[in-house]
Amino acid sequence: MADTLLVIEDETLLGVELARHYRREGWEVVIATTLAHAERALLEQRVDPLVVLSDMSLPDGNALDLLEKIHSQSAGGEWILLTAYGSVPDSVRALRLGAFDFVEKPCDQERLDMIVAGAARSSRAQRRLQDEAAAQSRKYPVSSFLGHSNSANDVRNMLTKLSRVPFSALVVSGETGTGKGLAARILHHSGARREGPLIEINCAALPRELLESELFGHEAGAFTGARGRHRGLLEQAHGGTLFLDEISEMDPDLQAKLLKAIEDRAIRRLGGDREIKVEVQIVAASNRDLQSLVSAGTFRQDLFHRLSVFDLHLPVLRERREDVDDLVPAFVAEFNTKSGKSVKFVPPAVWSKLRAHDWPGNVRELRNVVERCVLFAEGEIFPEQWLQLRSPIPAAVAIPAAENDDHLWLPLDGSMALEDMDRHIIRRALERNNFNVTAAARALGATRETLRYRIQKYNLARPGH
Repeated sequence: MADTLLVIEDETLLGVELARHYRREGWEVVIATTLAHAERALLEQRVDPLVVLSDMSLPDGNALDLLEKIHSQSAGGEWILLTAYGSVPDSVRALRLGAFDFVEKPCDQERLDMIVAGAARSSRAQRRLQDEAAAQSRKYPVSSFLGHSNSANDVRNMLTKLSRVPFSALVVSGETGTGKGLAARILHHSGARREGPLIEINCAALPRELLESELFGHEAGAFTGARGRHRGLLEQAHGGTLFLDEISEMDPDLQAKLLKAIEDRAIRRLGGDREIKVEVQIVAASNRDLQSLVSAGTFRQDLFHRLSVFDLHLPVLRERREDVDDLVPAFVAEFNTKSGKSVKFVPPAVWSKLRAHDWPGNVRELRNVVERCVLFAEGEIFPEQWLQLRSPIPAAVAIPAAENDDHLWLPLDGSMALEDMDRHIIRRALERNNFNVTAAARALGATRETLRYRIQKYNLARPGH
């Protein structure tokens, strides 16, 4: 199908010549001789041009007035404006309104062809981005938070309300695996910033120095190894959303810098000497109670109050087990598509086990179990033998009979989060070394600084201290 070019030109001869030329070049050309005619074509007849080639001065007004109106309604493609006399105010206004180019008549046809080709490439790129954004919005509607329980309905209702308001920041809380990342994507792709970027980072995955560089960026030479300029994630998220997962693990000094950036709506790259304005919506997530961390002095109170404009709490799966009936078919369909399987029937015995399990790993654990079973399925029956559901084991609690001075017992069935394993290993090492940090660090093959950081992070000080 040919791309559409809208020509707005009141000089009949010139308009006909332009139409003839671009039709030979493979365009579908629509001609309008007045602004009113062009407005009807764009807004009423729904002509969707890839490029608009318009004279500046028309019998019924200035084309910039129509461009401004069209721009506010996101109609039309890239605009190229032609004029017999140029003026600085008009050219400035044209560029401010997003015009692709501003060309004085008479313009050489070969040069005009190059400008039109460039405008077409730009318009196609913008449409691809819009299509991708629309696809993401379809992928993450509010309804993608599955479940028919009262708590799931409450979450969807809150997501719907939040997606309709221009919030600056909010906190998504809940245990590991409850769907905090999904909630952040729903809020972004269903909200007013859906056309902007969604940038995600796990604050627990990076050491303090690297996290600072990732968030704020750096200039060349800011530190050893900084060979070039790096745009930070706050800068990359301008006009969109920054999702800060596990924000409770952020260093207090970095929390202060983040607070200043949010308050000032500006950042300064490491090694930089100028402020860069950023307009970002913040979604912060934590599986720990931030209010308790504030009381304990490990999370800044001012940052907590700045982030918790809204607090969206996600319920654990064991408190909404009826939602397993909605989640399992959705996961089966997802992994059927990804793996080329055709699982269609879940036996009653499987349903009984799925509904009875406590799901300490929440929705993430359920999703992993379904993925394993679908991948190992040999037909249309959901295989019971690959469920491998064990009795619930309290996080960070070992089984004494399975442990000795040289071994630890850790479940690998998804019932114990990686962070809980880390906490448990460190606590056992401290207990076996009478809370001697140097000895425990030696046993774990870690430095004392690293171990002290984790002792503070997990609050593993010697009892009574």
